[in-house]
Amino acid sequence: MSDVADRVVVVTGGGSGIGVAVAHRFAADGAAVVIVGRTREKLDKAAAAAPDGAAVLARTADLTVPDEVDALIASVVADLGRIDVLVNNAGAPSFGTVETVTPDQWRATMAINLDAMYHTSRASIRHLRATRGSVINVGSSGGLGGDYGMVAYNTAKGAVVNLTRAMALDHAPEVRVNAVHPGFTLHTGITAGATPDMPVVQSFAERIPFGRVAEPEEIAGVVAFLAGPDARYVTGAQIPVDGGLGATNGQPRIEI
Repeated sequence: MSDVADRVVVVTGGGSGIGVAVAHRFAADGAAVVIVGRTREKLDKAAAAAPDGAAVLARTADLTVPDEVDALIASVVADLGRIDVLVNNAGAPSFGTVETVTPDQWRATMAINLDAMYHTSRASIRHLRATRGSVINVGSSGGLGGDYGMVAYNTAKGAVVNLTRAMALDHAPEVRVNAVHPGFTLHTGITAGATPDMPVVQSFAERIPFGRVAEPEEIAGVVAFLAGPDARYVTGAQIPVDGGLGATNGQPRIEI
């Protein structure tokens, strides 16, 4: 249990994948959860699928637009009285090299994966200070190391690492700020429709010491830990949730 009963949790990108799993985990633990995204249909579906008796509210906003973010956070505080946890989960992949990514594609990737975290954090930080709350940024294993053909996404997620560290320094001890960095995770925007038996998923699994890819609920468990009292002395942390992928040096397994 993350011990967030009666607290208010805001989860961006809460309409699918990791965001849904995080929202449902906090709701099951007794928190009032606000899920945020751009598509009302997805948000309503996620809210309706929450555990019985859970409080999950859906709010639409374009997180790349500062005024919309300001209005969103103000409305949460007005309606629920406080914010205790901000989970910056919204993001989207993009593909290409510096030779093929257009300026518009580059800017759009930065806007949703990095700028949105800045906007929500800036709007929320004074409310989190009042509750001695916490921020959990959802980065990516692609922010801790490079991928082929994902230059803009890797750059944005790499920046999340130092955004997290800088915020942790600036706002300690009142607000704790940490990041989780998932590896390949099923049922997200980038992996929608993927199943463990697909060749591309198996090729990822072969590189992972656990021998399989992640489920969203496994990411949610680490987020819940970081928001809870057992992590009260943890800030500025970068936690890979990747089945051990980041522990390897890239060389193949050699049977001796």
